[in-house]
Amino acid sequence: MRFARWVFTIGGIWGVAIIAPLFFLENTLADASTPISHPDMYYGFAASTLMWQFGYLVIGRDPARFRPFMLLGAAGKVIYFVSCLTLFLRGRVPPMIPMLTAPDMLLATLFVVAWFRTRAESA
Repeated sequence: MRFARWVFTIGGIWGVAIIAPLFFLENTLADASTPISHPDMYYGFAASTLMWQFGYLVIGRDPARFRPFMLLGAAGKVIYFVSCLTLFLRGRVPPMIPMLTAPDMLLATLFVVAWFRTRAESA
């Protein structure tokens, strides 16, 4: 379970470091040509995503107990990456967006590995 603890703790810390600044960057991210037209959705995304990062930290404290949530966390990361990649392929976002979300695929893979390893260790 040491692997799962490390993976989810590092994933949670990384996520908090990446997501928390969004609460202070709305004006920076939205320049005059592309203002954020739905700030409620912007902050809703930031809040929901930030809370999942804290969820990863909770999983990291007791992986065996919270094992069912590991795959949910992995699925969230995969869905977000695939969504960003699809938007890029349709020309709706610049190439930087899927590149910035690529670490999510690495974390999703590590979350699934942790899920399998936690099962084997708890048996």
